[in-house]
Amino acid sequence: MAISDTYTFNPDMGDIIEEAYERAGLELRSGYDLRSARRSLNLMTLEWQNRGINLWTIDQPTAIDLVKGTATYDIDVATISLLDVVLRTDEGSMTLQTDYLLNRISQPTYATIPNKLTQARPLQYYFDRKEILDVSAGTDQNSTITLWPIPEETSKYKILYWRMKRIADTSNLASETAQVPGRFLPALCAGLAYHVACKKPEALPRVGMLKAAYDEAFATAADEDRVKTSARFVPRVASY
Repeated sequence: MAISDTYTFNPDMGDIIEEAYERAGLELRSGYDLRSARRSLNLMTLEWQNRGINLWTIDQPTAIDLVKGTATYDIDVATISLLDVVLRTDEGSMTLQTDYLLNRISQPTYATIPNKLTQARPLQYYFDRKEILDVSAGTDQNSTITLWPIPEETSKYKILYWRMKRIADTSNLASETAQVPGRFLPALCAGLAYHVACKKPEALPRVGMLKAAYDEAFATAADEDRVKTSARFVPRVASY
């Protein structure tokens, strides 16, 4: 028995929307239907980001070089949250390069630091997350990271960070693909079918069934989307 020997199945947005409409017992008939489905997809991927960490959205952007006396630095606008931030000293030196994990502090904790102008090797950071607004109107704001103490040297330090990145918007082009890995494509189709059915009176009898299918598909994908490493927990018992 012959097999295809290919592993490239990745339907474009047009196919995903058609699949969702078929699951809802509907036909895609107009340009408005396409726009409505695209809007639902964008809202749904935003909802996914509120459900927790999606491993495929974790990446490590370019490191930020620190400048003496400068405490606050812009973070890429597509950053939702920071997972780990490392301070690297003397990059490139075989004997001196060292990475230090920085501790994250809250805004109230940062506000209580008496001398925010202290200059030394940074130990902590405060992440100020801002929303992406209308870039075309010039109202977008970058999230920022503020270090304490402030770097006392230029060219000695840089910070490397791992972040959760926002899922890319669904394009107007039906020929483009979704920015989700293959294991989440069933959940994407199931979720869109549910959202489409919620907006079509003739599909309301299927809403309950589609919601259950969506929840199951997402739970299955999310359960698979995890780091498969062992963990060891050692209790810390104070001596008497």
